[in-house]
Amino acid sequence: MINIDLTGRRALVAGVADDGGFGFAIAKSLAEAGASVCVGTWPPALNIFLNLLERGKMDESRRLSNGKLLEFEKIYPLDAAYDTLADAPQDVRESKRYKDVGDFSIDGMAKRLVEDFGDKPLDILVHSLANGPDVKKPLLETSRNGYLTAVSVSAYSMIAMVSRLAPLMRDGGSFLSLTYMASERVIPGYGGGMSSAKAALESDTRVLAFEAGRKYGVRVNTISAGPWASRAASAIGIIGKMIDYCKQNSPLQDPVTADDIGNTACFLASPLAAGITGSTVYVDKGYHTMGMAVPPSA
Repeated sequence: MINIDLTGRRALVAGVADDGGFGFAIAKSLAEAGASVCVGTWPPALNIFLNLLERGKMDESRRLSNGKLLEFEKIYPLDAAYDTLADAPQDVRESKRYKDVGDFSIDGMAKRLVEDFGDKPLDILVHSLANGPDVKKPLLETSRNGYLTAVSVSAYSMIAMVSRLAPLMRDGGSFLSLTYMASERVIPGYGGGMSSAKAALESDTRVLAFEAGRKYGVRVNTISAGPWASRAASAIGIIGKMIDYCKQNSPLQDPVTADDIGNTACFLASPLAAGITGSTVYVDKGYHTMGMAVPPSA
């Protein structure tokens, strides 16, 4: 029998602030396979997340198949818009939600990992981050700032993390991000430059797989997930319509679940996927294969 065994490996899932997103589902799957899991959480959401954990509000969703609860080894403040603390404007650093959390930059998180676990603290990094302040606006109405923010947080932050964290990876290290079909097809309503950010993320995945693979021996992949009604995705405003349309037009008509994404991520992070890098892996019930809508009568 072939099993996914991540015992003794440490994962960092960047972009977990509740139990309702793909990041949480991936963290849970990694823990099921035996990995220890740290998370990076956006500072404005950090206290709410910690309170939910402390008050037991997430206990049911944290329950693993063995009856134990998913425990996060460390929870780091992370705002992936900033490579170093000096990059953050003073008003951000001194704001109520940021001033007491310490260094919340990508570099700050990397330094904390080394302080907590030594020079080679990581085996797995999952990038589950996106921010599109103009996501509800058509591309023609997207501001320059909104577009650049979408690309910065949703795509460039992956480059920054691979650059900063690949040297901290142990042998067999794996990087993984999350993308979406809007990178290559028009999805009306998915605006604000997010389609451009996802296209950049997929292109960067291929280049990073080559550059970081040659330099550090790590793998870099991305999952193109079908639509799912997470709290973040619901902000788009059309998520229900997206799910229904994909269900009607996919080879497999049951909707994508968070577990589908979590389990695929777990496989890609494992030695079983040692030969896979630079790939966009579709987890969308086959929707990406379709070239024409299915008539309702079908």
